[in-house]
Amino acid sequence: MTQISELSGRLNAVTRGISAACLDVGRSDSDITLIVVTKFHPASLVRDLAELGVRDVGENRNQEAAAKALELRELNLTWHFIGQLQSNKARAALEYTDVIHSIDRPSLVSALDRAWNDRAEDAGDQTPIRGFIQLNLTTDPVRGGVALADLVPFAEDMAARPAFDVQGIMAVAPVDEDPNAAFERVALASQRLQTVIPGARFISAGMSHDYPQAIAHGATHLRIGSAITGNRPPAG
Repeated sequence: MTQISELSGRLNAVTRGISAACLDVGRSDSDITLIVVTKFHPASLVRDLAELGVRDVGENRNQEAAAKALELRELNLTWHFIGQLQSNKARAALEYTDVIHSIDRPSLVSALDRAWNDRAEDAGDQTPIRGFIQLNLTTDPVRGGVALADLVPFAEDMAARPAFDVQGIMAVAPVDEDPNAAFERVALASQRLQTVIPGARFISAGMSHDYPQAIAHGATHLRIGSAITGNRPPAG
């Protein structure tokens, strides 16, 4: 089999899995945005995915993502940044990314806000940043994400800034916890967020190993990598 035929087979298997998971809980698979995570993979694989109909791709390293987006700019893909973004890379990220899933701390909010205002002043581009608030589902404060207790004031701060169009909640289920329990907490956090920002109804949750459980608890954006792309090459 060729690389693209193997890629097509894995993509179709995941697509069927998403449809089955939606059917199990009475949802439509049209409610789901599939983001194929392509970190560490070459731009050629992203091009193959585009040929197979993929429009949404996810990256978690700024330098790698920027290079791929530039090389593949004619494909008009939607680029989702899903990794932890350093505050000093905020300006660079706005050059290529369409959606940031990992807005997780006040310093990053401030950095993105400054970068957006500079862009608005320099280029006249006042398109808000589409972003998700990342929720920390662990008790480890070092892990990326906002604690549930801090979600409302964090969201209020973002809502007060014209720079942001808050899409919803993003989370990663802890490896040592039942994903159903983790995603139940994400669903409750989503409801809490919507009391502050009613339009922030989307949930970015679910990866290769737990997307059926994420769908069962309301996920709208799935971030799926190896189940589609195959094993990652070593990080460069």
